Amino acid sequence: MAQDKNHDTIIIGGGVAGLSAALHLAERGLHPLVLEADPEYLGGRLAGGEIIEVNGYEFRLEHGVHGIWSQYRNFQAMLARHNLRPVFVPAEEETWIYRKGNVLKSAKIGSTIRRSFLPPPFHYLALFLRPSFLWMLDIRDLLSLPLTWAGLVMGIGIDPFAESQPMEGLTLGDMTKKWSPALRALFLGLARNGLASHPAEVPMSGFLAFLRFYTLLRRDAWVFSYLPEDGGTSICEPLGDRIRNLNGSIFLGASVTQVIRERGEWLVVWETAQGQESARAQHLILATDSKNAENLIEENLNPDELFFPRSLANAVIRLWFDAHPKAGAEAGIFTGEFTLHNYFWLDKLSNPFRRWARETGGSAIEAHIYGPDEVLAQPDAILLAQAIQDMQRVWPELRGHRIFAHIQRNPATHTLPAVGAKDKHLGTVTPWKNLFCAGDWVQHPAPAFFIERACLTGIEAANAVLQSLNIEPWPLLAYLPPEPLAAWIENLMQLGRGKIRRKRNRG
Repeated sequence: MAQDKNHDTIIIGGGVAGLSAALHLAERGLHPLVLEADPEYLGGRLAGGEIIEVNGYEFRLEHGVHGIWSQYRNFQAMLARHNLRPVFVPAEEETWIYRKGNVLKSAKIGSTIRRSFLPPPFHYLALFLRPSFLWMLDIRDLLSLPLTWAGLVMGIGIDPFAESQPMEGLTLGDMTKKWSPALRALFLGLARNGLASHPAEVPMSGFLAFLRFYTLLRRDAWVFSYLPEDGGTSICEPLGDRIRNLNGSIFLGASVTQVIRERGEWLVVWETAQGQESARAQHLILATDSKNAENLIEENLNPDELFFPRSLANAVIRLWFDAHPKAGAEAGIFTGEFTLHNYFWLDKLSNPFRRWARETGGSAIEAHIYGPDEVLAQPDAILLAQAIQDMQRVWPELRGHRIFAHIQRNPATHTLPAVGAKDKHLGTVTPWKNLFCAGDWVQHPAPAFFIERACLTGIEAANAVLQSLNIEPWPLLAYLPPEPLAAWIENLMQLGRGKIRRKRNRG
């Protein structure tokens, strides 16, 4: 029983944030207890999933294809320190596919942006030197370039995370509503692909922070890689083993129902398949997704009104074929009149799919649907039919070659990035003594997103525990600064905004 063991810290959630916190505590000689609700898998949204069989071949499913970006510095350093960093598969190219009515156009854009000879923020202009990209546009797109440029420049001058700038009521739709159809579709597609959210739901603060971290300030920020084998399982399970080897404990199938502060300790109660269990510890780290964190805090701690970023669901479609499509990029985004939102050719990225493709001559694709809600509410059969129709429009040579189809519904655990008011958006340190938060939903001035933000805040939460015990905290890696021209424009704009604020205050 967990209550019979000596745990310094209880960590609720066995995703990247919880595992990062537990590992850093265990490395300093503490004995953390990780409680993960999933009965089978560690890792949260990075975890592996069920294994399915297709014509005698086995494939492990996961939450979806994950990109490990160049700026995920603390996450990659943590893996490298424990010799757990796999040999990633570098991303080569991404294709933009745009459909309007019966007109279908495409252009390769990924390598153009990250290998542009122009410095940020002008590196996007290299796209206009590619005939295939210009073919995607019409006169309205060229006339609306000043509006598009103004939106991008806003991302240079405003740092929503560092400034704790909620930009309440403003959305990505507001920012782009006067843009031309094709350029609007492109940037909505980039945002949807990067944020795994439907553009109509994306807050302006989240979008600007996304632009800054992933592409706007550095060309190499758009460099990323894929996990080569078994997805996140190849990372999460070894992390769990390392924590156990360092005298940490991990319980799967532990659904936490209560957190109670009493007698200077935290009492945590959870349900398992065998019944109810509990444990006490001096410190508590809440490392679940945003929605579960909100539920636990509101039901147990009676807080004042707090802000929690929304948690969203999505769907993953996987199709297997007994033939290959025409040559093209390994990944891309769908924009315009599509149900699907992005795609990844798994036989070009994942070792199990590569082996299958070599032996059978087949191919397999994964595509994601991020909403809106009324689309995701449709039955599986309808979503699959729409996905297959989208695929056949883009790759008609695969018509009649499909051998297997699978749809996976991911629950509402994906964070919609947003910034809340500073006094309402919880950070790693909370108003409750010795309760700390970690996860990609946590308020933090660092620009990090998703896996990296979860890792960063997990280390920060561990450091808060260590500092309370007068134990040396862990250093954090800083993120690479903007390239010189982007840095100069950023500084100029922030100086101008500062003058405007001072003038308003005097008035």
